[in-house]
Amino acid sequence: MANENATPSLPIARVFSRLFHGFPKLLFTNVLFAVPAAVFLGIFYAINTLTGWNIPFVLLLAIIPAAPFYAGVVKVALGIAMGEENIDVFRTFTAAVRENFGRFLIHGLLYFVAAFFSSSSIYMYFQFGKSNNAFYVLMTICILMAIVVMFIFFYVPLMTVTFDLPMGAIYKNSLLMSFGELKSNLIATFGLFLLMVICSSVLMCCGGNVIALIIATVVLGLLIVPSIAAFIINSAVYKRLFVMVTDKAAQGKAVDRKIEEKRRELEQRKKAVVPVDDEIKKLEIDESADGDEYIYYKGKMVKRSVLLRMKQETTEGENQ
Repeated sequence: MANENATPSLPIARVFSRLFHGFPKLLFTNVLFAVPAAVFLGIFYAINTLTGWNIPFVLLLAIIPAAPFYAGVVKVALGIAMGEENIDVFRTFTAAVRENFGRFLIHGLLYFVAAFFSSSSIYMYFQFGKSNNAFYVLMTICILMAIVVMFIFFYVPLMTVTFDLPMGAIYKNSLLMSFGELKSNLIATFGLFLLMVICSSVLMCCGGNVIALIIATVVLGLLIVPSIAAFIINSAVYKRLFVMVTDKAAQGKAVDRKIEEKRRELEQRKKAVVPVDDEIKKLEIDESADGDEYIYYKGKMVKRSVLLRMKQETTEGENQ
């Protein structure tokens, strides 16, 4: 659990403090992600080589089967971004992968399709623009659309591992926040840009040594970048995401306080090893409250009406 008295008050200082203290756990998270990612990348590399296709986008197909494991990266990075010091990396990672496997397969497929068409369109219109400047206008439109897609996928993974929402609602909310939370999106983009500059500097230090370049690319791509990038994005957008979806606190401090209180309750229940049925029975829910607010339960934000139904079913099951 984060020590509030020891946490810097300035947002940027707080982010760097949490990144510094959580860096070993982020590296371990990358190792957990790197194993399946490397396997899938190797499979598609073999297919690309043995078939003689030699098409770069075939390698990028590895994004689809590797996407479910990115759920674990996002979940761990979110905990560190929120200042959770005692997070169990392995359990959090594996639980997030297991609970969100199917959804992240769909996310991976949609992300691949969006990236493929965006990059292909930009390259095609750039080539056409050499003979007709009008195509540069279409290229600019494609670039803007690609930026919107990038903003959308700032929120899609985070919303999936955090909230119990239908897929349609996840993409609708993500689209709205891609436009409505421009400040947070630009901060996340700037953070990713700095990460890219650092990685590029490392690669430049390799000079013309091909072996060094390959090793550095693999280390950065599999063991450094995924969780650091997720941490940067989550740090920039998670507060506004919670405010937008829960439609509650208007200030970030209120969001942090609520998350902290719910996390403490969750840890106390885990320590007590309370059975699931007893846990839902003892959960205090205001049945007379108006609206259908989200309540933090078992690692996700669940609607109050859903928890009330679960509690009612548990009670009815005991009476039978």
